[in-house]
Amino acid sequence: MRNQEALEYHRFPTKGKIEIRTTKPTATRHDLTMAYSPGVAVPCMEIHRDRELAYEYTIKSNLVAVISNGTAVLGLGNIGAHAAKPVMEGKAVLFKKFANIDVFDLELDETDPVKIVEIVKALAPTFGGINLEDIKAPECFYIETELKKQLDIPVFHDDQHGTAIISGAALLNALELVNKNIADVKVVVSGAGASGISCARFYLTLGVTKKNILLVDSRGVIYQGRDENMEPNKAFFAADTKLRTLADALKDCDVFVGLSSPNIVSPAMVATMAKDPIIFALANPDPEIPYPTAKEARPDAILATGRSDYPNQVNNVLGFPFIFRGALDVHAREINEPMKLAATHALAKLVKEDTPDEVLKAYGVRSMHFGRDYLIPTPFDPRVLLYVAPAVAQAAIDSGVARITELDMDDYRDRLAASQSVVQETARRLVRRARKYSQTRVVFPEAHNETILRACHQIVLEGIAQPVLIGEESEIQACAQEYQVSLEGVEIVDNRKSPLRKEFARHLFQQRQRKGMELHVAELWMERPVEFGLMMVKTGNADTFVGGITRSYPNIIRPALQIVGLRDGMRRVSGFYMLLYRNQTLFLADTTVNEEPDAEVLAEIAISTAKSARFFGITPNVAMLSYSNFGSVRNAGLDRITRALQIVKAREPGLAIDGEMQAHLSLNEALRKKHYPFSEISGSANVLIFPNLHAANSAYRLLSELSEGEIIGPILMGMAKPVNVLSQEALVQDVVHITAISALEAHEGVI
Repeated sequence: MRNQEALEYHRFPTKGKIEIRTTKPTATRHDLTMAYSPGVAVPCMEIHRDRELAYEYTIKSNLVAVISNGTAVLGLGNIGAHAAKPVMEGKAVLFKKFANIDVFDLELDETDPVKIVEIVKALAPTFGGINLEDIKAPECFYIETELKKQLDIPVFHDDQHGTAIISGAALLNALELVNKNIADVKVVVSGAGASGISCARFYLTLGVTKKNILLVDSRGVIYQGRDENMEPNKAFFAADTKLRTLADALKDCDVFVGLSSPNIVSPAMVATMAKDPIIFALANPDPEIPYPTAKEARPDAILATGRSDYPNQVNNVLGFPFIFRGALDVHAREINEPMKLAATHALAKLVKEDTPDEVLKAYGVRSMHFGRDYLIPTPFDPRVLLYVAPAVAQAAIDSGVARITELDMDDYRDRLAASQSVVQETARRLVRRARKYSQTRVVFPEAHNETILRACHQIVLEGIAQPVLIGEESEIQACAQEYQVSLEGVEIVDNRKSPLRKEFARHLFQQRQRKGMELHVAELWMERPVEFGLMMVKTGNADTFVGGITRSYPNIIRPALQIVGLRDGMRRVSGFYMLLYRNQTLFLADTTVNEEPDAEVLAEIAISTAKSARFFGITPNVAMLSYSNFGSVRNAGLDRITRALQIVKAREPGLAIDGEMQAHLSLNEALRKKHYPFSEISGSANVLIFPNLHAANSAYRLLSELSEGEIIGPILMGMAKPVNVLSQEALVQDVVHITAISALEAHEGVI
């Protein structure tokens, strides 16, 4: 990074990193009367009657103050309130990005801790929480303690508690890996400022014994009798010991936590530590001992730093956004020890789950599994919000500091997921529906594929369905071991050894003997996982089939049609993608199968896709797309669209459908009303039926690349039983989503 690059980042195209936006309409005079006078008087008087209603009628429930006086900014020291502002704006960015929390950053030109308390107390009615930042010790201890006494909203000094909570999770997991009891380990904390003292105190809460903690500052070990007027927070950790230097303290210790200065620990010093030492050198950007140096000196060590270029980054962004999210959402009066412990245990638990593909992509690795180099989640793991915020909220309720005392946690997680992604919102609703049918047997023929194996593990954890893998068990287990995936709860069926194989072959022969199939060919088919899995669905030995991640689309569709077949009354199978935006969902069809559908097939696709929209809880508004608008051009190709429209209206008279029309017109009601007031659909169309596969697939591909819409699909329509074909680019979450949909189809009707 160049200095000039950083300056330009903060200056252009707008100065600073944050802005304020309105959340209500302000386009008309009526809007302004609601936003200000006289409409604003109504909520004012309601809040005057009951001040708790400020959480309902104002931004208070989602607004945090980030407050600093600039006396201890990062590693820059006492640079003052003005110079601290870029950091506080950065903190606001992190709150918004990771937890969708709004922030006012307040830089106070004041060093008197008593006056700071008075100022913040006077400002408190504006906010749902206070995040103190970069205030030097020992004043920070007094300020936080007094504000917690005097205010009824959360007050959290992140420099103290953030590092403690995150490093605490790393400590618990590191001790598990080296099989050491937390009550027995000897811990050395280097640095007696806000972070160091808070970490030491928090480790006591986690189970470290006080006599086993040595606190070291720039003058050495803090021991009893060292100073006559020792600062009380240091005095609490004054040890009865003859050890005097950091080097003395490190001999035979199990854990070193550095929150002090760079390069103060030598290889010789860490060489004296106990077996399997845990070394958290967290001074940033330059740690107490460089990572490579520590690794070379102690290959048996578990290491963490505050840097992103080495494993196990202890980064406060894993804590404060999500802790405040949980606290704000139950209108907590404070952030207490149970809430901090809940955050720590949630982080420690999360890292043991399968890591999402999006995290692997962000870090350019194939896999990340709990171990010495992966003690805590990465800052960009989207699941942290879904783990930590609910844990903190529940702890606030359980400990009696929440104003909201009843919270449906499944619904709350859905709302949190919705704040991250529209796909997550939709997917969580589907998963909750599918859990009602958790015994649904879903066949996966590609049992050696890492994505499928990881998805099956997730499906079991989520309670969505009962995965059934097809193939030789020892080979599948070997793959699972290689990919470090647990197959607990996953059924494996070896199709070559299954007693069903000959029965399935006879069944298939009887089904297709007049279409040229001989018995020995049917027997050969049942040696193939795809065909065997499809026959399991055909015969009722499984409920649904999901495959195709390692095979081309036609190579799954063809045997699916030959074995499972079409639903009664259907002429063709077809497929669609869901494109989800914040304010609407689009269904695009047929994007997968039919190259040049005739009028009958187009009508069938339109009716099936409209049915699919209802399946997802959306009222269909169907547009038959073309390059022509309502007969403005006439030819044989366009006539089939007009004919398809007539067929649909005859079969589904209540369906909102019109065409042919250009794509932009289908989405623009104002333009449609102006030029074609006779159109029979209102609002924006949400089911888009394309004239051929080329147009449909190209549109889907372009929109997925160029727009902010998120994709679910492809989803197959028209099969006699639920069969879905994955794209070869499918990620774990895509497989999970399609499985939930397939399970629902098995019980609520095929699409």
